[in-house]
Amino acid sequence: MAPAQETPPTPLPGKKRRIGVMTSGGDAPGMNGAVRAIVRMSIAKGCEAYGVYEGYEGLVQGGDLIKQMYWEDVRGWLSEGGTLIGTARCKAFMERPGRLRAAKNMVMKGIDALIICGGDGSLTGADIFRDEWPGLIKELVESKKLTKEQAEPFKHLNIVGVVGSIDNDMSSTDATIGCYSSLGRICEAVDCIDATAFSHQRAFVIEVMGRHCGWLALMAGVSTGADFTFIPEKPPSENWESDMCTIIAKHRKLGKRKTIVIVAEGAQDYALNKISPSKVKDLLSNRLGLDTRITTLGHVQRGGTACAYDRTLSTLQGVEAVEAVLEATPDTPTPMIAIIENEIVRAPLMEAVKATHEVARAIEAKDFERAMSLRDAEFAEYYNAYMTTTATDQPQLKLSKGKVRYHPNILRKVPTNLVQHMRIAIIHVGAPAGGMNPATRAAVAYCLSRGHTPIAIHNGFSGLCRHHNDKPLGSVREVSWLDVEGWMSKGGSEIGTNRILPSLDLPKTAECFKLYKFDAVFFIGGFEAFTSVSELRIARKQYPAFRIPMVILPATISNNVPGTEYSVGSDTCLNALVGYCDAIKQSASASRRRVFVVETQGGRSGYIATMGGLSIGATAVYTPEEGINIKMLARDIEHLREGFAKDRGQSRAGKLILRNEHASETYTTEVIANMIREESKGRFEARFAIPGHVQQGGTPSPMDRVRAVRLAVKCIQFLEQYAEQSEEEITADAMSMAVIGIKGASVVFGSMDRLEKEDTNWKERRPLQESWLNLKSVVDTLSGRPKAEDCCEGCGRVC
Repeated sequence: MAPAQETPPTPLPGKKRRIGVMTSGGDAPGMNGAVRAIVRMSIAKGCEAYGVYEGYEGLVQGGDLIKQMYWEDVRGWLSEGGTLIGTARCKAFMERPGRLRAAKNMVMKGIDALIICGGDGSLTGADIFRDEWPGLIKELVESKKLTKEQAEPFKHLNIVGVVGSIDNDMSSTDATIGCYSSLGRICEAVDCIDATAFSHQRAFVIEVMGRHCGWLALMAGVSTGADFTFIPEKPPSENWESDMCTIIAKHRKLGKRKTIVIVAEGAQDYALNKISPSKVKDLLSNRLGLDTRITTLGHVQRGGTACAYDRTLSTLQGVEAVEAVLEATPDTPTPMIAIIENEIVRAPLMEAVKATHEVARAIEAKDFERAMSLRDAEFAEYYNAYMTTTATDQPQLKLSKGKVRYHPNILRKVPTNLVQHMRIAIIHVGAPAGGMNPATRAAVAYCLSRGHTPIAIHNGFSGLCRHHNDKPLGSVREVSWLDVEGWMSKGGSEIGTNRILPSLDLPKTAECFKLYKFDAVFFIGGFEAFTSVSELRIARKQYPAFRIPMVILPATISNNVPGTEYSVGSDTCLNALVGYCDAIKQSASASRRRVFVVETQGGRSGYIATMGGLSIGATAVYTPEEGINIKMLARDIEHLREGFAKDRGQSRAGKLILRNEHASETYTTEVIANMIREESKGRFEARFAIPGHVQQGGTPSPMDRVRAVRLAVKCIQFLEQYAEQSEEEITADAMSMAVIGIKGASVVFGSMDRLEKEDTNWKERRPLQESWLNLKSVVDTLSGRPKAEDCCEGCGRVC
C-alpha cells in the first residue's frame, strides 16, 4: 500500500502567519534574544513560530531541522551566547535546485513568512529567495511536487532581515546585534593589557576582527584611548610609519608609560598593502626602542553572553520584525530592522546591502573618502572625535586669527577659526556614573587641541565654594593631557562629584566664576546638574558672572534628565544589573521553584527596571510611573502559580521580578517577596535581593565610553560658538544654557528655558515625556504577564 502523501497544514485565518526564524552566517551574541522575541511575539499575535535549525542548511534539508517552537522552548535564551538553533554554511542554497527544495519544505510546514538574523550575505540570499519565490512555487506545481491546491495559499513570501554581526558592517544602521558585546570583550582585554603595559612601560599591538569594516578597531581605539588605530576605510598617511612613531614618541616624552596600538585585521595603507601587527611591532621596537608585544584576540571577540545593549536591541528588533511581517504586503520591499541613535526603524534591505558592498568596492578602488562617506554619519563622527582627542599637539586644530569657517558636526553655525581662546570649567554634579571620566578626558583633550584652557572643579559646588583657594592645592585646577590620559577605563568620578547645588552659596559661586575667569562651563551629571544650571540661569539677572554659556552632558544611571532619551552611565548600570540577575537566575533555576524579587536603583524613573526587565526576561517589572496595587500583585501571584503548576519542576523554572526602589512606599521589595511566599502555599519559594550601589560602580561600558567621547566633543564645540559673543548677546540667547541629548534618531541641543517649562516633572525628578514607557508593554508581552482587563478582579485569574 502506497504511503499517504504529505500535505501542508491549513493556512491560519486572517492575517495570521506561520513565521519561520533562522540564524545564518557567523554567530553573534544576542541572536538568541532575537529568536526568543520572534517566537514569543509571534505566539502573542496569534501566529505560529517555526525554528529553522542550522541556517539555510536546515531550510534545504527540511524534516526535523524545521520545528514548531513554543513559548517555553525559548525560556532562558537571553543569557545564552552564540545561536542555539545553529548556523552553517550551505552551498546547496546558493544554487536554484537547493532553493527549490527549501521552498517545498516551507510549504509543507505551512510557513509563509521568514525572519533571518544574519549578515549581509545571509540577508542577500533571503531577498533572492523572495524574488524567486513565485517561480519556485510554479516549478514545484509543474513538476507535480505540489498540487495547485497546496500551492495556492503560498503565492507570496514575506521576508524580514535582522542584522546579526559582530563587525557592525551593515550600512543604514548604527549598530548590529552582537557588535557591542564583541567590543566589550576587546575593551576588557585591552584594559587588562593596559595594566601590564603600564607596569613594564611596554607597547602592545592588538589585532581585532574587521576584514572590511573598521568599526570594532575604531571604537576600541576610542574606548581605550589607544595611541594609534588602523582601519580599512581610512588608511594612515603615506608616511604613516614616521607619523605613528612621532605621535607615540611625543606621548612618551609627556610622561606616558604605556603604548597601545589597535590594528583591524583588514588594515592597509594607501597602496592597499597590508599593515600587519608584526610590521607595527618592528617599527616600535626598532625605531623607538620600545619593548613591544603582539596580542591577537581572535574568536574571543565572538563568543560569550550578550551585553545588556545587545539583549535589548535583539529583543526590540525581534518584536519589530514580527510587526513588519504582519504589516507586509506582496509589494512591500524586503525590510531590514535597524537602529538609528535610539530609535528602531525599518530600512530597505537591498539598499543597505548595496551600500555595504559599495564600501568594499570603494576601498578596492582606493577611494577612501567615498568609503568613509558610505559609512553612517556616526562612524565619521567617532573617527573625527578619536583623531581630535587621541593627541593634543595638533597645530592644524589650534584656533588662530583668520577666515571664519563653520563646523559641520553640530546643529548651529560654529566658527572653527576663532580669535579668542576660552577658559572652560568642567564640573561633575550628582551621583557618580560610568562614563563621567571618559567624557572629561575627551573634553580636556579637545580643549587642549584647540588652544583652550580646561579647568577641573573638584568635588562639585561644595569644593568650588569651600576649597577653591586651599593650600597647597585648591579645588579649581587647570588640567593637562597627562592628568586625564588614563581615565577612559576608570569608573566613578576622578574629580569628585556630589549632589550639592549652587544655591548652597550663590554669591560665593559667582565670586569664584569671576575670580577664575570662566568663559564657559561644561556640566557632567544627572538631575542635580540639570537643577544646578536651572538655578544659575535664574540667577543671571542678579549675578553677571553667570552670563556665560553652559551645557550639560547627562550622566546618570537613572536616565532621568529632561531633553534626552539616553544618559551616560545608564548602560554601565544595566550591564552590572544584568550580570547580577544572571547569577541570581541561575540560582533560582537550579532550585527549580524559586522566584527572586530584585530591587533596582533609578530614583523615581523606571527606566533601569524596565530596560533590565527586557534584558533578563523578567516575569514582571514594577515602576514608579505605574505604581503597585494589591490587584496587580494578585494577578502576578496567580500568574506565578499557574506557571509553576504547568512546569511541574521539569524545566528551568527560576523567575525574576524587578522592582524600582521607589515603585511603592508600602509594597517594598521584601514585602512583595513575603507575599509571594505566603500565597504560594508551599508550591514555590520567594526571595528578595538588593544589589544597591553595585549598579553605580565598576568600569564604564564601551557604549558609555564611546558616547561620552562623542557627546563631550560636541558639547565643547557647542560652547565655542559663544567665544566672541558679548555678555548681552549670550544672555539674550536662550540656547546659551542647554542640554545635549539623543532624541529618537538625532543628537540635539535643548534650551534649559524650554525644557524647564515644557518637559520637567520637578516633583518626581524626571522628564514629563519618557520615551521608554511604551517598552513596558513589550516586557509584559514577552513574559506572558496577563493584562488587567483579561483577569478576574477578585482572584487575579485569567478569565
